[in-house]
This record gives sequence, structure tokens and C-alpha cells, in this order.
Amino acid sequence: MKIMNWMVENWFLVVALVAGASVAVWAVCRFSGLPTEKQKEKIKEWLVWACIEAERELQSGTGQLKLRRVYDAFCTVPAFSAAAKLISFDTFSEWVKDALIEAKKMLAKNQNLALYVYGEKTYEEIDKLRKQLEVEK
Repeated sequence: MKIMNWMVENWFLVVALVAGASVAVWAVCRFSGLPTEKQKEKIKEWLVWACIEAERELQSGTGQLKLRRVYDAFCTVPAFSAAAKLISFDTFSEWVKDALIEAKKMLAKNQNLALYVYGEKTYEEIDKLRKQLEVEK
């Protein structure tokens, strides 16, 4: 009887929990239904965004911290939760390296994006990025 009373009094919480769980299950099912190559492509696209956000938050020179931040964020995305359990950390690190190179290219080319990430240090950071990209070639 106590459970029924609680559910009647807090019906909005029950509805919200059911809706949230439904959306999470739908996202995971939709993602897991994609072919493996499409899943990798979606993950790698997301990793570029996550690397840019980590760069914005932590700035340059914090590689391992950015890797950890991106990995933690990856594990919390409901659509990637199954993939996070299946992908080794070494594989994930390689994907992040590739995504970071792509993010650096984007930052070096797009001044507005670089301004979003670096703020008033934009021009000196763009110069550093261009030098890093030349060395990596």
C-alpha cells in the first residue's frame, strides 16, 4: 500500500523516470543497430567534438588529461555505453589521437572555432597548431 501511495503522490517522477529510461534504451538500440563501420564513423565524429571541448576546457599541453576527459565523457554517453565496454583503451587512445589531429586541423583552418576554444590566446595557439601539424606530416 505504501508503494501505491508513493506512486500516486509522485506520479510525475515515475513518468519522468520511465521517459528518461525509454529515451536511453531507444538511443542505445538505435546505435547498436547500425553497421560496425557506421558505429566507428559516428564515434570518431563525436570524438572530434569531444577533443575540441576538452581543448577548450583544459587548453594545450594537457594531453593525458584531455584523453581522460574524453574517455570519461565517452563512457557516459548512453548511445556509446555498449561500445565503451567493447573497445579497448588502447584502441580508444588511437582513435582519440586521430580525432585530435582532425581537431587541430579544424582549429588551424577555422579562426572562429579557434577563438571559441582559445579566446584571447587564439593567434599564438594557431601558430603552435600549425607547427605541430607540419611536424606530424
